[in-house]
Amino acid sequence: MKRIVFALSMLACATHIAAQDISYYTPGSDEGIVYFLPKTALEVNIIATHITYQPGELCQYANQYLRMNNISSQPETHWEIKRIEVRSAGVPDSTKAYIIKLKDKSAMSNVELTNNGLIKAINTTAPDIQKAEYVLEKPQHHENPRQYMTEEILLAGSSAKMAELTAKEIYNIRESKNLILRGQADTMPKDGASLQLVIDNLDKQEKALTRLFSGTTDREDKVFTIRIPANEPFSDKTALRFSSLLGILPADDLAGTPIYISLANTVPLPPATTENEKKKKKLEGAIYNIPGKGKVTVTYEGKTLFEDELPITQFGTTEVLVEDLFKKVNTRVVFNPETGSILKIDKD
Repeated sequence: MKRIVFALSMLACATHIAAQDISYYTPGSDEGIVYFLPKTALEVNIIATHITYQPGELCQYANQYLRMNNISSQPETHWEIKRIEVRSAGVPDSTKAYIIKLKDKSAMSNVELTNNGLIKAINTTAPDIQKAEYVLEKPQHHENPRQYMTEEILLAGSSAKMAELTAKEIYNIRESKNLILRGQADTMPKDGASLQLVIDNLDKQEKALTRLFSGTTDREDKVFTIRIPANEPFSDKTALRFSSLLGILPADDLAGTPIYISLANTVPLPPATTENEKKKKKLEGAIYNIPGKGKVTVTYEGKTLFEDELPITQFGTTEVLVEDLFKKVNTRVVFNPETGSILKIDKD
């Protein structure tokens, strides 16, 4: 019922549809299901990492006691581009709106649409297409180093003395690990699981105390997404900008360096002849897309960060799935709502 309500609400488009070049179930006073074919937009996803450094409480003694060089005493934050991915995204094409007349005995009247009117299936239910999710890095939990400090360290009268005693404790932990791993400890774990538990606990203590000298560095990923029309080939279009201090910026923000995107038509199709167009107009059936292909390249500071060939509907053509296919057999068709192409045809 929901599909029919959608169809009736779209019948106001009838005058517009009649003006299209391809005649497909020419709309009139009959009720019908209106659907759109998609056109391609390029969905650009930039995964950027926000990096935050906080100096340790004893950072000025890092080289003196632990031979850790170049430890900064100043907090710092900056951004890095982790990776860039581009996907084909389907959006309704207002120039490709069609209507299927409702016929009691026609399997073509059983049409499944997306929420924005793109065709998904005829005479069946299309499976949901799950987009791959990005695995994002999140800030880690840091153990409080004070819970591993001895009483002597906590009662130290100066930061220099605290640094000296903390460094000794770190070396003691390392020595304890070495003795256990060599089997020379006075009290050895009873089995492999106990051994691993002890080693893990000593590692945790060492890392927590070492961060008093080295400081902490947190990394958190963020995803920035924009869509760019793919109506025609283009070269070195500024998609976004990037600044190591400010992160991802809009294309018109000159505080960042441009991230360029290019699109090339890799398999140009010959234009349809007038005779073929006339034959297509005489056929009745479901219009679907045969996407072309486009090479998408994303560059930043002269380096290629993404390059792949993607389906581009604007570089392809349309064809007709004739109604006769549904008359004699129980035919089921599943479409790709992102491209408008046929994914699967089944029949009994």
